[in-house]
Amino acid sequence: MYVMTEEEFELAVESALEEIPDRFIRSMENVVVTVADEPDEEQLACRDVFGAEVCDDELLGLYDGLPLTERGVWYGEGDMPDVITIFKGPHERCFQERDAILEEVRKTVIHEVGHYFGNDEAMLEEMGY
Repeated sequence: MYVMTEEEFELAVESALEEIPDRFIRSMENVVVTVADEPDEEQLACRDVFGAEVCDDELLGLYDGLPLTERGVWYGEGDMPDVITIFKGPHERCFQERDAILEEVRKTVIHEVGHYFGNDEAMLEEMGY
């Protein structure tokens, strides 16, 4: 199993975000992208809901928030930011080589950003994410 340093994994997430076209990045409001070593119990309970990216039984990433397509004019007044979390440990366990981890991190980031924009699992799968 290939184990990345925290810095290496964070750079992989940053690199994946940089690949997203500017027009989409500029459209993202009130959302934070973060990295965690492992999902907590509450996050694990979300494996089978909208916004979760899984591999086998591992949670790779999670979008926790209100998709852009569901926000009304009232949104943003006191709302906490949406959170996209990318999990390091599950990526390392599911993908054994550095290049495979980097590619899956890229896919996971794009997948979770896709949920922010309101894409469901079927649409993301059709797009290859």
